[in-house]
Amino acid sequence: MDYKDFGLVNTTQMFANALAHHYAVPAFNFYNMETLSAIINAARDTHSPVILAVSESALKYMGDDLLRGMIWGLNLKQNENVALHLDHGASFESCVHAIKLGFSSVMIDGSKMPFDANVELARTVTDFAHKYNVSVEAELGTLAGIEDENTHGDSSSYTNPNDVVNFVTATGIDSLAIAIGTSHGAYKRKSDDEELRFDILDEIAKQLPDFPLVLHGASTVPSHFVDTINKFGGKMSNARGIAPDQLRRAVQKNICKINVDSDLRLAFTAGVRKSLAQNPEIFNPREYLTAAKNNMYENCVNEIKNIMNSGK
Repeated sequence: MDYKDFGLVNTTQMFANALAHHYAVPAFNFYNMETLSAIINAARDTHSPVILAVSESALKYMGDDLLRGMIWGLNLKQNENVALHLDHGASFESCVHAIKLGFSSVMIDGSKMPFDANVELARTVTDFAHKYNVSVEAELGTLAGIEDENTHGDSSSYTNPNDVVNFVTATGIDSLAIAIGTSHGAYKRKSDDEELRFDILDEIAKQLPDFPLVLHGASTVPSHFVDTINKFGGKMSNARGIAPDQLRRAVQKNICKINVDSDLRLAFTAGVRKSLAQNPEIFNPREYLTAAKNNMYENCVNEIKNIMNSGK
């Protein structure tokens, strides 16, 4: 299946535009009809490009046919600048599978491998993907934290700026995910004083001028969603995200894609918990799922406008 048949685009031009105009393209993860609807409506209403991100576990959860049916149902036009992206593909085979399904972008994550093995895997994926005009992202450095079975790590290591030129040149990738202090999940920092390693980002940007850089694990973890979840029966203590001002600063230094997952989960869960707690008589899923979808939509709009600066 050719991704253009879905009205999708790859990330090449959207990243070039983002670099030229100093904004980031949001990569929002989705898992079902409600989460997909919230994301695409937010992007359309703000006239923002968007990357619809799907992890391997989310693809398994939705199933190939249902996913393709939902993307068909969006009735996308290529001028809307929407990409469908495999997030944290773990193998060459998983990337090939996504490309054949109609994904326009894939991430091959060999970041836990030795450098040479990471290069070889990324180059193999890139050689295949570029035959179909599909964009490829790879990662140098590792992020700690847990999002799901695809994205977890017990330790982190910063990206070495001395490796980036060699890696990009040897692999032919289209964008590079870097590790400068972000992490997966809702527990990203031990204190509010922790800052991203902008010294590393500055050096990487100097080594790779005008090359698209990506931040994973960059959710802000809005406190009002955490508070709502805890108020209505949840148990989330010490959840901390990346400060929005740090993300805005990163966008000015070649970060042109920011991945957001935890914020969306928090928004959705807060909507469900509040709706059911305040309206214990309801049992129609459309009612509490609508509340969740609205929360998620509002969060996407806020991040597009106030962090990514990608809306119009």
